[in-house]
Amino acid sequence: MQISMFGQLHGLDDPITGTADYLAQLRDEGFTRVWLSQLPYEPDLLTVLAVALREVDGIEAASGVVPIQNQHPMLMAQRALTLSLISGGRFTLGLGMSHAAVTEGMWGIPWDKPVRRLNEYLDGLLPLLAGEPANAVGETVTTRGALMIPGAAQPDVYIAALGPQLLRVAGRRTKGTCTWMTGPATLRDHVNPTLRQAAADAGRPAGSVRVVAALPVAVTDDVDALRRQAAEQFAVYGTLPSYRAMLDREGYAGPEDAAIIGDEDTVRARIDELTAAGVDEFVAATFDPSPEGRARTRALMRAVDSAG
Repeated sequence: MQISMFGQLHGLDDPITGTADYLAQLRDEGFTRVWLSQLPYEPDLLTVLAVALREVDGIEAASGVVPIQNQHPMLMAQRALTLSLISGGRFTLGLGMSHAAVTEGMWGIPWDKPVRRLNEYLDGLLPLLAGEPANAVGETVTTRGALMIPGAAQPDVYIAALGPQLLRVAGRRTKGTCTWMTGPATLRDHVNPTLRQAAADAGRPAGSVRVVAALPVAVTDDVDALRRQAAEQFAVYGTLPSYRAMLDREGYAGPEDAAIIGDEDTVRARIDELTAAGVDEFVAATFDPSPEGRARTRALMRAVDSAG
């Protein structure tokens, strides 16, 4: 199982320099990919990555994730291909449906017909990313035309899919899914088989889709303190319906139960559970408030990655 790291713009005094520095640090420590979040009130992630990936080589970056409702498929393809060109093909495009509180409450865009909306979005996006013209007339979005961005490698597309219908779309049409706040039993019994069966039903070869699972992780001797930190820092994910459903399916009371917290042996055992659940890539979101704690966590992640 591949081990990657998670990053975010939130909390950085200078998000552009800070992101470039973080990518360089992870590259120098031996990591090969970082997934970065896009929250609705933060700087634009793809613009930040355009600078960071231009300045920092030797590491890949993925958006985890960019919402689709407020960007037309042609604009999304244009930006993703431009970023792929800048980075020499080191960019992976993670997409998501966001939440009703954001799309309706902030943007005035309905959060409805999610399966239709995603399929119609991909109808326009995927041909453009492949260098082909799009001609997709839909109920929620229509995409017509072509792009001219020579030399840009086609980026892989992942979907933040948790429910069965969106997982089937991801399995049929994309590189796979990237999850958050989803535990090993749910990954083993729900996410993994649903995604891979959809790929098989679509005639895709075995191994054509991947499960990327991101979770908070902290290697520590003070488990109680870090559980309190996780409960406070990630509290919102216990209230958003899609994540609440994953916590309930796993039997978790809150995000602090989903977080991987403990000493090196405990954390390694929890990650082994993810490997057994069919996860192809684990994304470690360090959240220990101390630099020493975060460094200890990254050290274990490097060791796990090196062990294969």
